[in-house]
Amino acid sequence: MKLIFDGPKDGPLFVFSHGAGAPLDSDFMQQVAQGLAKRGIQVVRFNYHYMQQRIETGSRRPPERAPKLLEQFTQVLSLLDKPMIIGGKSMGGRMASLLLAEQESELINVKGLACLGYPFHPQGKPEKLRTEHLPDIAVPILMLQGDRDALGNKQEVQSYNLPDSIQWLWLPDGDHDLKPRIKSGYRHQDHIESAIERLATFIFDTI
Repeated sequence: MKLIFDGPKDGPLFVFSHGAGAPLDSDFMQQVAQGLAKRGIQVVRFNYHYMQQRIETGSRRPPERAPKLLEQFTQVLSLLDKPMIIGGKSMGGRMASLLLAEQESELINVKGLACLGYPFHPQGKPEKLRTEHLPDIAVPILMLQGDRDALGNKQEVQSYNLPDSIQWLWLPDGDHDLKPRIKSGYRHQDHIESAIERLATFIFDTI
């Protein structure tokens, strides 16, 4: 599996997993990885197998089932031997959280979890929560979310009774990609920069 590195080799490490619909080099993934690299953090990105096959064949393969994705994520972590934070965009953050909930005792180098646009439920299905495993994670957690995310907005998420230890950054009027509406007066680039700043602080404070 090919790994893409940004940032200094001696910087704290963030393993950044992509979401279901866009690869490691999407605009969002690139901006966050390069923004962290400029702040002295080493970022590792990779494509899950289904995404790599999409790129190579032009097919519209859906994501593999979670056990396959977790196996691939574990394979990436086995190639890295230093303290790290793991996480990702949407599905990537969810896979990182499942990995920690299931295997935390084996992941001795993993010191924290950071999720950008965590998918708290499928779009249009707020009753199908993806939160049951979150209380099982012992390492520090940071969630960076748009407050009108269709996969779990601020009002919904605050009703979930999640662990008080989770750290949050809610970005005003942000959607699942942290993008605000033009009429809100906020700018997408500013929200991404705010997310990068908060994430960088979390990584330096946690490792």
